[in-house]
Amino acid sequence: MIKYKYHNLSKSKKIRYLIHEKKNRPYILFLHGFMSDLEGKKPKHFLKFAIKKNYSFLALEYSGHGKSSGKFTSGNISKWTNETSILIKKFVKKNNFILIGSSMGAWISLNQFKIFKKQIKGFLGIGSAPEFLENLMWKKFTKNMKKKITREGIINLKHGKYEYPITLQLIRDGRKNKILKKIINQRLNVTMVHGEKDESVPVIYSRKVLKLFKKAQKKLVIVKNGDHSLSSKKWLKILTDELNLIL
Repeated sequence: MIKYKYHNLSKSKKIRYLIHEKKNRPYILFLHGFMSDLEGKKPKHFLKFAIKKNYSFLALEYSGHGKSSGKFTSGNISKWTNETSILIKKFVKKNNFILIGSSMGAWISLNQFKIFKKQIKGFLGIGSAPEFLENLMWKKFTKNMKKKITREGIINLKHGKYEYPITLQLIRDGRKNKILKKIINQRLNVTMVHGEKDESVPVIYSRKVLKLFKKAQKKLVIVKNGDHSLSSKKWLKILTDELNLIL
């Protein structure tokens, strides 16, 4: 039975998280994607992996996601990055950790390097989507869509079977979090895993992430017939096999 916990950021704001603590052991930190949560297969799979490997584990739901408090439409990359940093400081403390970022979680992961660079010892990206708000949304909006979001402050975007409420403040905040021209000089293992048939984020984004790391041991794994989430049993095994090589 998986037990979720809550961390109070304030009297009215709480963040749901999942933790497994092993004294003085490094952490595996899982960061989920846009409008996702901790109910999926990946966080549970990585928690089991961490327990098996005698590692500590932490995963959280950003505000407006899952059972964490707050409205999704009030959130943005800056807020979600900050919430992640707060929980790292609270629970991981001075321990080393390996980041796993799924989709938008890879962007949130990259933002942690400026704060915790000495503690981060590896990075696994899954369908990584840095700067997706500008490049995969705003730039693909029609003139009418841009007018609507500028006028009303929000637009509902359909993608497959999902509908995403995209706010203008979210798009604008994304521009303040540009990461793809930064350089990260740490020596660590960085692996990007991307589904060959990812219909949400092109593989080029994983390549762009790898270019940021100038001194890392880098690897790109393209999963044959793989989708964006890579949550089936065989794809989860590929992810943990790659994570095993990073540890």
